[in-house]
Amino acid sequence: MGVPVGARWEVGAFLGLTAATGLIDAVSYLKLGHTFVANMTGNVVFLGFAVAPGSGFRLGPPVVAVLGFVLGSLLGGRAARILEAHPRRWLGVAFGAQAAVLLLCGLLVGAGVLHESGGTSYVLILALAACFGLQNATVRHVAPKDLTTTVLTLTLTGLAADSVLGSGRAASPYRRLGSILAMLAGAAAGAFLLQATTGWVIALAGAVVAAAAAIFVLAPAG
Repeated sequence: MGVPVGARWEVGAFLGLTAATGLIDAVSYLKLGHTFVANMTGNVVFLGFAVAPGSGFRLGPPVVAVLGFVLGSLLGGRAARILEAHPRRWLGVAFGAQAAVLLLCGLLVGAGVLHESGGTSYVLILALAACFGLQNATVRHVAPKDLTTTVLTLTLTGLAADSVLGSGRAASPYRRLGSILAMLAGAAAGAFLLQATTGWVIALAGAVVAAAAAIFVLAPAG
């Protein structure tokens, strides 16, 4: 299914979602027990590491992240089934809900209700992972294959394999390079801002996702 906005608006929205992923994975990995809330491949590997005594990895954070991600993915799949006949409403609802939860999490962290360690950190991991499960479940229906917003393995593979030095197809590299740079910029900005604040980094990611939701609802089709 295509996105009901012009191509430039579409690419901008998906690159924004990719940058938000970088911001939040900076929070989750650097502040929430070395786990990811958007990249589940990493969490499966961390679960394997945690089995070995003395590895320095804990079972709790990646387990909670995987559970939250699955929950968000289920909700995203349900939303797609119910609303896909109305794509603007569907994308607006899905990404609007994601943005609202991120902004709420940022507020609660800033207010000291949720913390980076202890019991409430698991609530935060669960909520953030659910946000990105929802994002992934939605994006997989509508995004071009080189704008996945969370996983760059296939993006890097395609960039190299389809280049002149690879298969020779010389496919346009710009969107793939944009995805890589967006993730890099989000992660770098997150790591830098985390030296001062965690709540505002989460809130910033929420604002970026809210902007993407607004694009899908309001941007022109052509």
